Amino acid sequence: MAVRDALMAGIAKQLGHPSGARGRLVGAALNRGNRGFVNAAVQALDAGAAGEVADIGFGGGVGLKLLLDNVGPSGRVHGVEVSDTMLSNAARRFRRSVNAGRLTLHAGSLTRLPFADHSLNGALTVNTIYFVADLDRAISELARVVAPSGRIVIGVADPAVMARMPFTGHGFQLRPVSVVISALGEAGCEVEHRRVSDDEKAPHLLIGTPNYSPVI
Repeated sequence: MAVRDALMAGIAKQLGHPSGARGRLVGAALNRGNRGFVNAAVQALDAGAAGEVADIGFGGGVGLKLLLDNVGPSGRVHGVEVSDTMLSNAARRFRRSVNAGRLTLHAGSLTRLPFADHSLNGALTVNTIYFVADLDRAISELARVVAPSGRIVIGVADPAVMARMPFTGHGFQLRPVSVVISALGEAGCEVEHRRVSDDEKAPHLLIGTPNYSPVI
């Protein structure tokens, strides 16, 4: 049991902060496993051509490619990561886009984003909030950097499904979806809740519009 716990703890650590050779393998696996989920988040972001958008916690980088395609040659994409391994991988993989000024990579986190207030048309983050202790701070940061006309898209796997995975008992923050929706509302966002498919186990997309002022 101790060996199994150690293995699961190692997997959890790599998922939250990929590093080294194992981290590169994790990044490749995340790209394969999450492509459909991330693509749904990009479509929900709906930035359009010439937008300026960010993928926060981009991991293996599949979202960066999808966003670059989405905003076109006149748009600009930012990638934010805590993992030096994932940053260096993305710098190699997307060097042409970086050199062309279409993609900028940043070391940073959900609770400390490297952007000015209201400077982005949209920001997405998929499968990341499990690793954030201060959810309210993270949501407030997302609301701060996205313009009122833009969107925030948060992708989360279904908590009940995640709870059955053996590695999530090692440091994952599995919050009810309603808690994340409430945090978006408290940050001044109107929220739309979608599922990626009709499957009851399907992941959730929470789409926030910042600076929402309800009519009283």
